[in-house]
Amino acid sequence: MKSRNLIILIFAPFLAGGCISQFMPEIDEKTNMLVVEGMITDQNMANRIKVSRSIPVGQAIVAKPLKGCDITITDECDIIYNLKEISAGIYVTDSTKFRGHAGGIYTLTINTGSLTYVSIPMEMMPVPPIDSVFYEKKLLVESNKWGKPEEGCQIYLNTRDPSGKCFFYRWDFTETWEINLHFQGLNPICWITRESDEILIKSTKEYGQPKVTRYPIHYISNYTDRLSVRYSFLVNQYSLNEDEFSFWEDLQSVSGNTGGLYDATPAYIPGNIHNIDDPEETILGFFSVSAVTQKRIFIEDSFEGFQNIYWYCPTDTIWGEGEIAGLNKEVWVLEDYPLPDLYTGTEFIRWRVLTIYRECADCTTRGTLVKPPYWDKETLF
Repeated sequence: MKSRNLIILIFAPFLAGGCISQFMPEIDEKTNMLVVEGMITDQNMANRIKVSRSIPVGQAIVAKPLKGCDITITDECDIIYNLKEISAGIYVTDSTKFRGHAGGIYTLTINTGSLTYVSIPMEMMPVPPIDSVFYEKKLLVESNKWGKPEEGCQIYLNTRDPSGKCFFYRWDFTETWEINLHFQGLNPICWITRESDEILIKSTKEYGQPKVTRYPIHYISNYTDRLSVRYSFLVNQYSLNEDEFSFWEDLQSVSGNTGGLYDATPAYIPGNIHNIDDPEETILGFFSVSAVTQKRIFIEDSFEGFQNIYWYCPTDTIWGEGEIAGLNKEVWVLEDYPLPDLYTGTEFIRWRVLTIYRECADCTTRGTLVKPPYWDKETLF
């Protein structure tokens, strides 16, 4: 592989000011580079491969979906599985016909009509179960300006492989939380789900034993409503071979620990896919092959000093039964109270608290009204 396909980060320390200068190499590239993102697992589900073209290096990368490709996966028995394009540039396997297994060897082939790209054969490494996922309260401030402590929440993971076969790990997670706006509003209770976008990897090879202890997988600050009611944390653990671990490690080093390939990046990172007619063509991305295990925990606890993120919501009040101009378009009702008339003591007068911020009265601006099917269960795994 020629040097133009390697990560090239050259820093020149100057004696006078101790400055660091980033060198951007001149790279003979195609105007539109192929970008491949995708993974097959041992789970009973459709596997997704995303194929696109990008603008050149040095600029913010914008993905352009590559439609109409012929994409196949070939296993160690030379059985070929065809992927179906379900939307522009998104190709999936048929879950009724294909499912990966530990020890299997898989090769991805992408035919764009004029060019053919092939991955190196990738073995699916076995993955051990996750031993435990747990959290600890983390004291941030012993005494804030109100004389009260403030706490965050640090989530940790423990895992080990008694078989001694898995030394390289990657994790991602899905967090879901219930929010309660603490106002009557249109829709006060919702659920929000977010996928992680961090690169979370660990090698245990240097330790001589495949064991991970107290890996800090996620931190929740006290400037969010994630822990205000109930919070779910689902973590996926992936087995990696050493080549794929090196790819994620290199991507982590140049992308600030975020997992996207569409940010501005200082140089190319070699993946495992090549053009069969032009091996020197630069291609972004990696065809991942991983076994997966999962574990979920729920957090329903009280933490000191959590901030009221809805402090700005009330913006006006109205007394009486008068109509409200722009109701549910420009202004929303947070509270609607009948209060005793101070003059008569028996009659009631209507008091309404208003907001000009829809998200304060309608939680569907951030989440969904549909409760997750697992929400009332203590645990899944």
